Amino acid sequence: MTGLWVLVATLVTAAAVGALLKARNGRVRAAKPAARELPAPVTAALDPASAVTLVQISTTFCAPCRHAKAVLAPLAEQTVGLHHVELDVTEQPEVAQSLSVLRTPTTIALTPDGRELLRVGGVPKGPELLAALRPHLTSRTP
Repeated sequence: MTGLWVLVATLVTAAAVGALLKARNGRVRAAKPAARELPAPVTAALDPASAVTLVQISTTFCAPCRHAKAVLAPLAEQTVGLHHVELDVTEQPEVAQSLSVLRTPTTIALTPDGRELLRVGGVPKGPELLAALRPHLTSRTP
Protein backbone atom coordinates (compact mmCIF):
# COMPACT_ATOMS: atom_id res chain seq x y z
CA MET A 1 0.00 0.00 0.00
CA THR A 2 2.89 2.39 0.72
CA GLY A 3 4.19 1.85 -2.80
CA LEU A 4 0.84 2.97 -4.21
CA TRP A 5 0.95 6.21 -2.21
CA VAL A 6 4.52 6.88 -3.34
CA LEU A 7 3.45 6.34 -6.94
CA VAL A 8 0.46 8.68 -6.59
CA ALA A 9 2.58 11.38 -4.91
CA THR A 10 5.21 11.08 -7.64
CA LEU A 11 2.60 11.41 -10.40
CA VAL A 12 0.95 14.42 -8.73
CA THR A 13 4.33 16.11 -8.27
CA ALA A 14 5.33 15.42 -11.87
CA ALA A 15 2.02 16.80 -13.15
CA ALA A 16 2.42 19.97 -11.06
CA VAL A 17 6.00 20.53 -12.26
CA GLY A 18 4.94 19.89 -15.87
CA ALA A 19 2.08 22.39 -15.59
CA LEU A 20 4.40 25.00 -14.09
CA LEU A 21 6.99 24.57 -16.85
CA LYS A 22 4.31 24.74 -19.53
CA ALA A 23 2.91 27.95 -18.04
CA ARG A 24 6.37 29.58 -17.98
CA ASN A 25 7.25 28.58 -21.56
CA GLY A 26 6.89 31.50 -23.96
CA ARG A 27 5.92 34.02 -21.28
CA VAL A 28 6.98 37.59 -21.98
CA ARG A 29 8.91 39.07 -19.05
CA ALA A 30 9.86 42.69 -18.58
CA ALA A 31 13.58 43.39 -18.65
CA LYS A 32 15.43 43.77 -15.40
CA PRO A 33 17.50 46.94 -15.28
CA ALA A 34 21.10 46.03 -16.02
CA ALA A 35 24.19 48.12 -16.46
CA ARG A 36 26.17 45.47 -18.30
CA GLU A 37 27.80 45.80 -21.67
CA LEU A 38 26.47 43.65 -24.49
CA PRO A 39 28.80 41.02 -25.97
CA ALA A 40 30.26 41.86 -29.40
CA PRO A 41 28.15 39.30 -31.37
CA VAL A 42 24.97 40.81 -29.94
CA THR A 43 26.06 44.39 -30.59
CA ALA A 44 26.94 43.45 -34.18
CA ALA A 45 23.48 41.88 -34.63
CA LEU A 46 21.57 45.03 -33.65
CA ASP A 47 19.85 46.76 -36.56
CA PRO A 48 20.12 50.54 -36.17
CA ALA A 49 17.33 51.04 -38.73
CA SER A 50 14.81 49.06 -36.66
CA ALA A 51 13.10 50.20 -33.49
CA VAL A 52 13.46 46.73 -31.96
CA THR A 53 15.80 43.84 -32.71
CA LEU A 54 14.73 40.41 -31.51
CA VAL A 55 17.90 38.48 -30.66
CA GLN A 56 17.12 34.77 -30.48
CA ILE A 57 19.73 32.86 -28.47
CA SER A 58 19.87 29.29 -29.81
CA THR A 59 22.06 26.21 -29.87
CA THR A 60 22.75 23.77 -32.68
CA PHE A 61 20.66 20.81 -31.51
CA CYS A 62 17.78 22.74 -29.95
CA ALA A 63 14.45 21.60 -31.47
CA PRO A 64 12.37 24.36 -29.83
CA CYS A 65 14.81 26.89 -31.34
CA ARG A 66 13.55 25.98 -34.81
CA HIS A 67 9.98 26.56 -33.64
CA ALA A 68 10.94 29.92 -32.16
CA LYS A 69 12.54 30.93 -35.46
CA ALA A 70 9.36 29.87 -37.30
CA VAL A 71 7.39 32.27 -35.07
CA LEU A 72 9.84 35.18 -34.96
CA ALA A 73 11.03 35.40 -38.59
CA PRO A 74 7.54 35.91 -40.11
CA LEU A 75 6.59 38.26 -37.27
CA ALA A 76 9.62 40.45 -38.05
CA GLU A 77 8.90 40.36 -41.81
CA GLN A 78 5.31 41.53 -41.27
CA THR A 79 6.07 44.25 -38.72
CA VAL A 80 7.62 47.60 -39.51
CA GLY A 81 10.47 48.46 -37.16
CA LEU A 82 11.06 44.87 -36.05
CA HIS A 83 14.19 42.88 -36.95
CA HIS A 84 14.97 39.25 -36.03
CA VAL A 85 18.40 37.66 -35.74
CA GLU A 86 19.36 34.23 -34.44
CA LEU A 87 22.63 33.76 -32.54
CA ASP A 88 23.92 30.22 -32.14
CA VAL A 89 25.86 30.14 -28.89
CA THR A 90 27.00 26.51 -29.12
CA GLU A 91 30.60 27.56 -29.75
CA GLN A 92 30.44 30.77 -27.71
CA PRO A 93 28.76 30.02 -24.37
CA GLU A 94 30.24 33.18 -22.87
CA VAL A 95 27.66 35.17 -24.87
CA ALA A 96 24.79 33.33 -23.16
CA GLN A 97 26.52 33.63 -19.81
CA SER A 98 27.02 37.39 -20.12
CA LEU A 99 23.34 37.82 -21.02
CA SER A 100 22.21 35.57 -18.12
CA VAL A 101 20.58 33.12 -20.53
CA LEU A 102 19.93 29.80 -18.83
CA ARG A 103 17.90 28.03 -21.54
CA THR A 104 17.47 28.00 -25.27
CA PRO A 105 15.65 29.41 -27.00
CA THR A 106 15.63 32.74 -25.25
CA THR A 107 14.54 35.81 -27.18
CA ILE A 108 15.69 39.25 -26.05
CA ALA A 109 14.12 42.41 -27.47
CA LEU A 110 16.71 45.20 -27.72
CA THR A 111 16.62 48.82 -28.82
CA PRO A 112 19.21 50.05 -31.36
CA ASP A 113 21.35 51.38 -28.50
CA GLY A 114 21.31 47.95 -26.78
CA ARG A 115 18.77 48.58 -24.04
CA GLU A 116 16.81 45.43 -23.16
CA LEU A 117 13.04 45.84 -23.41
CA LEU A 118 11.88 42.32 -22.59
CA ARG A 119 12.82 38.66 -22.87
CA VAL A 120 11.01 35.41 -23.57
CA GLY A 121 12.20 32.00 -22.39
CA GLY A 122 11.09 29.17 -24.66
CA VAL A 123 9.05 29.44 -27.85
CA PRO A 124 7.38 32.86 -27.91
CA LYS A 125 3.68 33.34 -28.57
CA GLY A 126 3.54 35.72 -31.54
CA PRO A 127 0.44 37.78 -30.63
CA GLU A 128 1.50 38.15 -26.99
CA LEU A 129 5.01 39.23 -27.99
CA LEU A 130 3.70 41.71 -30.57
CA ALA A 131 1.31 43.21 -28.01
CA ALA A 132 4.19 43.71 -25.57
CA LEU A 133 6.34 45.32 -28.28
CA ARG A 134 3.63 47.53 -29.80
CA PRO A 135 4.51 50.62 -27.69
CA HIS A 136 8.07 50.45 -29.08
CA LEU A 137 7.32 50.10 -32.79
CA THR A 138 4.91 50.72 -35.62
CA SER A 139 3.38 47.68 -37.27
CA ARG A 140 1.95 47.25 -40.75
CA THR A 141 -1.73 46.66 -41.12
CA PRO A 142 -2.41 43.18 -42.50
